Amino acid sequence: MRTKKEIIIVGPRVLVAPETEEKTRAGLYLPPTVKEKEEVAGGLIIKTGPGYPMAESTHESEPWAEQNRKPVYIPLQAKEGDFAIFLKKDAVEIEYEEKKYLIVPHSSILALIRTVITEE
Repeated sequence: MRTKKEIIIVGPRVLVAPETEEKTRAGLYLPPTVKEKEEVAGGLIIKTGPGYPMAESTHESEPWAEQNRKPVYIPLQAKEGDFAIFLKKDAVEIEYEEKKYLIVPHSSILALIRTVITEE
């Protein structure tokens, strides 16, 4: 019997692989203390949560009846594979399978860079 672990992101959050670039565009290497003071960070979105939960409708004909409905979510704008620029102070750093990731609330994402393939 084999088991497989999977990380599941809950609610309106995204899992980000942080950018590990330690060199500026001018070619200067930055010490870790400078990187820690930055307010904005970037990284590749690895996984997204289901989104913002919606309130359940209250117009049921029989409120006492057993209900088997799935939760409904408003989907996130961020998608897997996007590059996110986000507020670093709101991110939570975790280590999963010996790799460092950040869990970032969707509301802390300032911008997304998405690669779109077009035919010309």
